[in-house]
Amino acid sequence: MLLVLLQVGKPPFDLNEYFTVEEEKLTDQERSRRFEGVYTHTLYYLAQVYQHLEMNEKAAQYCHTTLQRQLQYSGYDTMEWAINAAMLSQYYLSKQWYMEARHCLAAANVVFSQAGQIPSAEAAKESESEQERLDLLQQRRAEIARCWIKYCLNLLQDTRKMLEDNIGELDTDRQEDMKAQRLKDEDEKEKGRKKAVLFGSSDLSDSILSAEEKVTCNYPLDFEEARQIFLVGQNCVQEAKEYFQLDGHVTDHIEVLQDHSALFKVLAFFEEDYERRCKMHKRRVDMLEPVVKELSPQYYLLICRQLQFELAGTYYEMMDLKVAIGNKLEELDSHTIKKINTLAQCSIKYYEIFLDSLKDMEKKFPEKLEEDVLRPAMVAKFHIARLYGKLITSDGKKQLENMQMSLEYYSFLVEYCKKHEDAIKAVETELELSKEMVELLPTKMERLRMKLST
Repeated sequence: MLLVLLQVGKPPFDLNEYFTVEEEKLTDQERSRRFEGVYTHTLYYLAQVYQHLEMNEKAAQYCHTTLQRQLQYSGYDTMEWAINAAMLSQYYLSKQWYMEARHCLAAANVVFSQAGQIPSAEAAKESESEQERLDLLQQRRAEIARCWIKYCLNLLQDTRKMLEDNIGELDTDRQEDMKAQRLKDEDEKEKGRKKAVLFGSSDLSDSILSAEEKVTCNYPLDFEEARQIFLVGQNCVQEAKEYFQLDGHVTDHIEVLQDHSALFKVLAFFEEDYERRCKMHKRRVDMLEPVVKELSPQYYLLICRQLQFELAGTYYEMMDLKVAIGNKLEELDSHTIKKINTLAQCSIKYYEIFLDSLKDMEKKFPEKLEEDVLRPAMVAKFHIARLYGKLITSDGKKQLENMQMSLEYYSFLVEYCKKHEDAIKAVETELELSKEMVELLPTKMERLRMKLST
């Protein structure tokens, strides 16, 4: 198309002009406008083709150019443009290109704000078309908010992966190295990349750049930086939940809740104080537990399993934190002991509920687990074994019972991997530790029996 302009020097006739009288033919300006529109549509269709061919980088490039040209030539539907820009941001997230992703989302917000006045509840009641428009506006706004949630969550999670040590805690040496490195090269790197992704020099540019300022695109390297990103994500959670309510949008509502929980989980990684970290995990329990109790496994089995496993893991993390707090005390008090035991029992309960959901109609655990539940099931068994070992009691017989339960769960994991060697790769670390415990626990139990018999 550009070749046509270069060779001819002016835009070609519109197809309809060949069937019209001379007086009704288009002006060069109108032909140019229509020709540019055809070119923009061609880029849009190329984006679809490349996406279908799974050539995602090419698809993203054409999609970005399409959006850029639509702004330049003012030929777009505001809501559709905003959604397309928000969806493009998710591709950039997959590449960890946070500056580009943020730019797309900021642009989506600015363009969406031009969609016109949102109909009032009263107007929507009186007019079916106004009600439909209100619903669509609310839905699109919630969808853009969900894209912002993913932005904040991915930025925090990717930072955690870079900063955590081999036991999942903050590596302070790595943290200092990244802070020093950021000062050296981040500015220059962003200046170079930003030239390629800005949405032209349209009237909206200043507004888009202003909207970007509400959240960073840099990796957060301490709690306060992480908290600022978390708060933006949490505000978007509230916005998304206004439309995606449990009544009518079960799956979407729960996905938003799970993202909210994940935001608290990753923020806790940056928190040094164990008590405050524990409270963040408690917030996760408070938002997820009422929902899992309300859902029917008959209709939402997969979602129920996800929530059961997450709740079990959350209680597990809280128990570990309480044990760490207790280890700093000269002597464990009764309140701390009770708290540790309660958290461990809650974790066991939800892991057991999750494992029960895998049983057949005759309440038998499957001989061979499906690939999608293999690791979660094995991790659940491993964690239950460890949790029974963490229960604190002065009753010797109860200690023996807990040890026996631990041994049974560790043994299950070892025996399962003997029968199904293809499962070993999924649980290598847990299997190694389980084998050690299967060897150690019988001796430890025998010593306790001898002590109790004297």
